[in-house]
Amino acid sequence: MSVGAMLGWIVLAIGLVLVVEGLLYALAPSLARRMAEAAASVPPGTLRLAGVGAVAAGVILVWLGRTLG
Repeated sequence: MSVGAMLGWIVLAIGLVLVVEGLLYALAPSLARRMAEAAASVPPGTLRLAGVGAVAAGVILVWLGRTLG
């Protein structure tokens, strides 16, 4: 895969993340605020574990998308 194609995939992925996050704030701003307040009370280790899990799930989804598509 060329560098240009890889860059295109990275830009696409970042754009999709922004769309999903933007939808949360556009459609349910009070929910987004409550979620942020709840996250502030979660211990750092738990947040870190959730982040690692999200990264792992994202890698698996990207791999599946590339494999099936």
